[in-house]
Amino acid sequence: MGLFTFIKDAGAKIFGIGKTSSEKKAEEYAREEAKEALEDRNAEQHLYSVLSDLGLEVENLAININDDVANVTGLAANQATREKVVLVIGNSSGIAGVHDNMEVEIEEPAATFHTVERGDTLSKIAKRVYGNAMKYPVIFEANRPMLSDPDKIYPGQVLRIPSLDE
Repeated sequence: MGLFTFIKDAGAKIFGIGKTSSEKKAEEYAREEAKEALEDRNAEQHLYSVLSDLGLEVENLAININDDVANVTGLAANQATREKVVLVIGNSSGIAGVHDNMEVEIEEPAATFHTVERGDTLSKIAKRVYGNAMKYPVIFEANRPMLSDPDKIYPGQVLRIPSLDE
């Protein structure tokens, strides 16, 4: 008789049983999207809580996470608060980028950022940036309250490095 060809997924539709593979994929995709959206909302709520606990207040703060990128808006009192909010969010697990759309009440020069590498200490960073290892408290203070101890930094962490004029 020979080979007969059929529409592979039509059977489920014709007989009203089961779902086609494309319907199953669409449902699975929708479930995954809903799960990710819920995880993003939970992460956003957690970040609001962390920022509040650290005393980093931003008027009309809004954090929206999409996949691994956070978008932040609001009005920070100063540049240091703005930068600390970005660092808290960016140094959080699961966040690969932060779109900083915040404004500041008092314009100040922006600090630079340094990504901690293996073997870095605040003293080594201070020596490289300021030419004086004993200036490490400047970096430590610029990153409080996120840092609780000058010896507790880790590779991949991003730190604020203020100018010595600050």
